[in-house]
Amino acid sequence: MIKRLLVTAAAVGLAGGLAHAQEVKVGVVLPYTGIGAEFAKQMDQGMEQYLKLNADKVKPYSIKIIKRDAKNPGGADAKTAVQELLTQDKVDALAGWVYSPNAIASAPIVNAGKKLAVIMNAGTGFITNLTPFYIRTSFSMWHAGYALGEASAKILKAKTAVVAYSDFPPGKDSLAAFQRGFEANGGKVIDAIPAGGAGAVPDFTPFFQRAKDKKPELLFVFVPAGDHASAVVKTYGALGMRAAGVKLIGPGDITQDIKLQAMGPAAVGLITMHHYHADLDNAENKRFVAAWKKDYGPDSTPDFLAAGAYNGMAALVHAIHATKGKMDGDAAVASLKGWKFDSPQGPISIDPETRDIVMNEYLSEVVMGPNGKLRQKVIGKIDNVKDKCKELKVGPCGK
Repeated sequence: MIKRLLVTAAAVGLAGGLAHAQEVKVGVVLPYTGIGAEFAKQMDQGMEQYLKLNADKVKPYSIKIIKRDAKNPGGADAKTAVQELLTQDKVDALAGWVYSPNAIASAPIVNAGKKLAVIMNAGTGFITNLTPFYIRTSFSMWHAGYALGEASAKILKAKTAVVAYSDFPPGKDSLAAFQRGFEANGGKVIDAIPAGGAGAVPDFTPFFQRAKDKKPELLFVFVPAGDHASAVVKTYGALGMRAAGVKLIGPGDITQDIKLQAMGPAAVGLITMHHYHADLDNAENKRFVAAWKKDYGPDSTPDFLAAGAYNGMAALVHAIHATKGKMDGDAAVASLKGWKFDSPQGPISIDPETRDIVMNEYLSEVVMGPNGKLRQKVIGKIDNVKDKCKELKVGPCGK
């Protein structure tokens, strides 16, 4: 009888161990309320699409996503959310972060928790230097910013530009990145204008009027995607800047797919540099977009936030298999150094030195399609772009 009880207890313990090994808990920190809620929805659906389209790659594991609300770009709420996920929910890995200040504030907690943390959006260059447990599957502002500076001089043949930027870390990074790329290739930034913050959409009129008065060939703008970007295009059109000879350019944040149609004809001719938009012509993206429209409606579309989250879930699944479900932080991070993936945005990899994404950047122009809808037409491409901030060792990126 005693022997039988011991065998039964051992069997229960083994079953419990197997059950634990099968389920991996991922804590996701996104702004589910407030100005960023639309971004959180894109990223949730991006993760969901990876799991649906690649169900066989997840097996034999299951992933339990535990969501916490980062609420705003201030940092404090996101930091608290990360702490709760690690200490209360005992998650095996972390993911999310729309806003850079939230990822920056979370870094000490991530470092103490020693769990893989996948940045699916936040783009300030130096973030991955703050803890060895950060892996970025989205972008650094330097990917698009430096590349667009270079292309503006070499392809657009421009000599002068004004930069208007949201005054928070990604905006400052975008200014520095574009200016470095543009001026290294013969251009000159003749004014840099802080244009409000990320927390609320400002009236861009005084900032853009100042830019127009400088009579540059280009106005490079970085603002958060969403309502900020819509306001940029509206103000650019209202001030007659195109007629005045000023071309609007920027990273793909200003032509976010989910906002593009509402921008109307004023958006035609916008030039952007970015790693993803829904019009990219490759097999993986066509599969991704088709599945998205089937699940969320024919008028819905994924954007770059969705792509970063899709990539991030792929990275998590890779790490889960590489660690046999144990998700030891050091081992999980090590498994992703040099990882390669065929993403909807094209081939991507993780730089083993910086833990940042390496990817293609697409120079695109907004055009009006024959169906009366706006689309983004690729007019140039730079392959395998690394985070230039770290390559050039600029400021905190060099530490």
